[in-house]
Amino acid sequence: MSRPTSLYHPVTIGDVRIPGNLFLAPMAGYTDVAFRTIALREGADCTYTELISAEGILRGSKNTFSLLNRSPEETYWGVQIFTSSPFAAGQAVAKIVTLATPTLIDLNCGCPVPKVVHHGGGAALLKDPSLIYMIVKTMKEHTSIPVTVKIRSGWDVQSINYLETADAAVQGGASMVCLHPRTRTQGYGGKSDWNHITHLKSYLSVPVFGSGDLFTPQDVLRMLETTRCDGVMIARGAVGNPFIFTQVKSLLKGIPPIRVTTENRLSTALMHLDLAISTLGETLACREMRKHFCAYVKGIEGSAAFRNKIVHAESREQYQRLVEEYIQSHSS
Repeated sequence: MSRPTSLYHPVTIGDVRIPGNLFLAPMAGYTDVAFRTIALREGADCTYTELISAEGILRGSKNTFSLLNRSPEETYWGVQIFTSSPFAAGQAVAKIVTLATPTLIDLNCGCPVPKVVHHGGGAALLKDPSLIYMIVKTMKEHTSIPVTVKIRSGWDVQSINYLETADAAVQGGASMVCLHPRTRTQGYGGKSDWNHITHLKSYLSVPVFGSGDLFTPQDVLRMLETTRCDGVMIARGAVGNPFIFTQVKSLLKGIPPIRVTTENRLSTALMHLDLAISTLGETLACREMRKHFCAYVKGIEGSAAFRNKIVHAESREQYQRLVEEYIQSHSS
């Protein structure tokens, strides 16, 4: 049965029109240049950087600035910052736009990680909608680039306030809100409540994106159909599985998604490694790629034994040899 292709469409955020509504979500430790490039090649319409500390930008941190590197293949990309200070947010945005030319700038109001929350950033902002308003307002005073905001449903089940936080963001000048419908105390456990996305979509005048529990093309299709959100941000479901973007597009056209073979997975993982080496250097890239490689091989025959070897790989040659040995030992 054919699916409504209208679920996949361009989206206008502020004064920017992006040709599709399947985005790669920002993920600390994952969405670097190499991974974003792979996601784009596999069909993502827009990508976001890892979380970037506004204070780190102001301090001139070399490590922080490196997170602003952009792939030559990125036409539509967003920079995500976190902070608890309107002043730092405004100054960081002013600096970012002189160093890079992002399509969008996002404020993180959802990260549950203690080292972010303990400094008042990320999900801690959910406790103070007026502060979200002030931060977004100050960001907008320093750029004409559309500002987006990523939120959660609330701090805990006793304080579900996504309508209030989203409204504060829009009043401050946000042009799009993405909701991950879990609370901060849930972290990534339990199930996300997509009814919150449906409710938020009917409440806001700006585009609403959904996130949370998007692990298969069918999950993405179901979220778009049931919540009628304007688009999705795929996070953990794209790690080791960037193919999900193209597969969703096939589903929406009524075409069964192409099955991704083990060889496809391994060749894409090696391509990902090469991209990482080109930006990070071989030593660091080989360490960083261990987690990605483990995700690429999850579920394939003999994956546990393969992962046990991969986590010790220290060179491009070792990765290549392990892949060749795996294919040879598992070929019919």
